[in-house]
Amino acid sequence: MELLDQLSFFTLLDAIAVAFLLLSWIILGHFIEFPPKSRISTSVIMAEYRRKWMVQMITRQPRIFDATILDTLRQGTAFFASACMIAIGGGLAAISNAERLRGVAQDLAIDTPEIILEVKILVALAVITSAFLKFIWANRLFGYCGVVMASVPNDVSSPEALPRARKAGELNISAARAFNRGLRSIYFALGTLGWFLGPEALICTTLFTIFILVRREFASSSRAVLLGDEI
Repeated sequence: MELLDQLSFFTLLDAIAVAFLLLSWIILGHFIEFPPKSRISTSVIMAEYRRKWMVQMITRQPRIFDATILDTLRQGTAFFASACMIAIGGGLAAISNAERLRGVAQDLAIDTPEIILEVKILVALAVITSAFLKFIWANRLFGYCGVVMASVPNDVSSPEALPRARKAGELNISAARAFNRGLRSIYFALGTLGWFLGPEALICTTLFTIFILVRREFASSSRAVLLGDEI
């Protein structure tokens, strides 16, 4: 009963703010991955370039350049996965240190029980954990892609060359999709930090996160370059 009494410090607005965050995270991700044909996202544009990359790889000899790019992509997933692990460890350490939590509350001029801060940290950790799992999966998919790339025959006229290159392209796209999902999770994990200042702040940080992601996917200068005519 004591736990329920402590959780009573959360208000209806808190629940609405958290629900808004989670729904925004899910819906925006779906909108980016399946955008309207009249306004495709940067992620969808890049997917087509990845397919073209794998087709071009067939005629590139040697394929050191392709292997280097793929290795760079894998390193990126490993870097973000490691960063997520550090963040998760730091969050768990903060939860286990009650005195430090009290200090944080005092610094933020927040007069709430420790369990409230713990729940807020746990929500952020849950989103970061989701990002971690996505980065790990992206790393593995890039590994699959590398294996399939290596199986593409050097003989351009081989009937197996193009089908395997296309398989590698689809695996590359799947890996990039998981990586992008991980990045979006990090954006929203940062957005959850606004909750420490109250539900109103959480709603504001969520809206700001949505604005950043929408702009980068649908209105960025890099998107315009990708859509530009070939010279």
